Amino acid sequence: MEKILKQGDLIFRFLAKLIDLLIVLALTNLFAQAGIYIGIFYLLIADGFFKGRSIGKKLLRLKVINLQRNTHADFRDSILRNFILALSLFLILIPFIGWIILFIIFAFEFILMIGNPEGKRLGDLISKTMVVEE
Repeated sequence: MEKILKQGDLIFRFLAKLIDLLIVLALTNLFAQAGIYIGIFYLLIADGFFKGRSIGKKLLRLKVINLQRNTHADFRDSILRNFILALSLFLILIPFIGWIILFIIFAFEFILMIGNPEGKRLGDLISKTMVVEE
């Protein structure tokens, strides 16, 4: 049975995303020049694995559901909800200013999640998805 996350449970979402970003970092280091592209590709499609669970979400027993279809997120939903975050990772290729813009985007997403009663970030609003606890 799924239950909607409370705002206090946002720490679990943060930790799940941190795990996924550590996977991106590992892929980036493992595959040298192509690593950043492989990592960004993983970030784009991650929520389409394991019936709406990225590796981070699977470990923390969270999953993404599509509110319109009332089913788990698929790869299309994952790409829509993670496009802005994946695109922002390209910014780290720009020295200094890229990191500042990346921080602003992540901060904006976090503030939006805190301010939204259902804990939705911009990606969730665009893709009409929600993260729930299993």
